[in-house]
Amino acid sequence: MKVKVKKLHSDAVIPKYAKLGDAGLDLYAVDVKPHVDSLTGETTKIIVDSGLAFEIPEGFVGLVFPRSSIQSTGLRMSNCVGVIDSGYRGSVKTVFDIKDSSLAYYEVGDRFAQIMIIPYPPVELQEVDELSSTDRGEGGFGSTGL
Repeated sequence: MKVKVKKLHSDAVIPKYAKLGDAGLDLYAVDVKPHVDSLTGETTKIIVDSGLAFEIPEGFVGLVFPRSSIQSTGLRMSNCVGVIDSGYRGSVKTVFDIKDSSLAYYEVGDRFAQIMIIPYPPVELQEVDELSSTDRGEGGFGSTGL
């Protein structure tokens, strides 16, 4: 499957798989901007821009995940997983919360996230009064053990 990608920044890097069998395409930073909290004046987040826009086909979604290397930074991806809908044509950016300002942040040129473009089935929701029963039932939040 071919997906169109447009460079919105001259330094943008067209993503590619790092190794055969990889599921995610690495995204590279072309811009890293601090976000300053208006109340405290502290930098609480950074916004990292890939400088790329994608034309994701209808019936597919782009999912943006943090790279495993995030553990060596002082950052956490704010929304855990970014959803890029097929109708979106803007730059793919990621917001990171600063959890430890003494550790490294992402810089321009760094691989900061990975994107997977996957199909999803269209669903039609049907409101009902009852659901079928299962062994698990309503058990959640660790109900199946640790």
